[in-house]
Amino acid sequence: MELSGLVALVTGGTAGIGLACARLMAGEGATVIVTGRNVDRGRAAADIHERMRFVQADMSDLESVESLVRQSQDVDILVNNAASFPGALTVDQDAASLQRTLDTNVRGTYVLTAGVVPAMLRRGRGSIVNVTSMVATKGVPGASVYSASKAAVESLTRTWAAEFGGRGVRVNSVAPGPTDTEGVAAEWGDTNDELGRALPLGRTADPDEIAQAVLFLASPRSSFVTGATLHADGGGAAI
Repeated sequence: MELSGLVALVTGGTAGIGLACARLMAGEGATVIVTGRNVDRGRAAADIHERMRFVQADMSDLESVESLVRQSQDVDILVNNAASFPGALTVDQDAASLQRTLDTNVRGTYVLTAGVVPAMLRRGRGSIVNVTSMVATKGVPGASVYSASKAAVESLTRTWAAEFGGRGVRVNSVAPGPTDTEGVAAEWGDTNDELGRALPLGRTADPDEIAQAVLFLASPRSSFVTGATLHADGGGAAI
């Protein structure tokens, strides 16, 4: 088990890609903290594996993020996965949804990382994996807010890799293509499947397929990889 003795924190870890990451890492020996807003779903996630535990957190709420930082000082692996992903054309996008998405996807990710990484730097080791999106670099109608937020996180990935690499902390991104999760289906409906059919592989991803990419970047197998974006998008980056 390649993550034995390590502690991982997975935001948005109670469902979808985040839950798949948490299960996989716990199976590889890590103690995994999963976060989310829904307590019932969080408790159910924690019951999946003895090495998983739940901490309630809302990444759009600054006080909640700061509380999470205080509870996560010994983290070896940080997976910034929690995200808001509204689907609306720019002319129809409401300001509240715009603010919530930026608060969750950018500010929450930034504040949590800035709070957790000092302990990694002191220990001289750590891995941060940011879950971004195919649309961070690909124009998709209706994804303006989400794509802009994830492009910002990919930029942070490169900056953080340059800032933290000299002290043993690696920072990378996984950019999924359309993935079959309940949350995406609720927000994007049939559009998600249409995007999947347009890919070279002709389908959407299973969350476990994305989790495998996250595990690789979090693990010692990627020890000489930092500042990179792994496109787990069914070939979306190729077209």
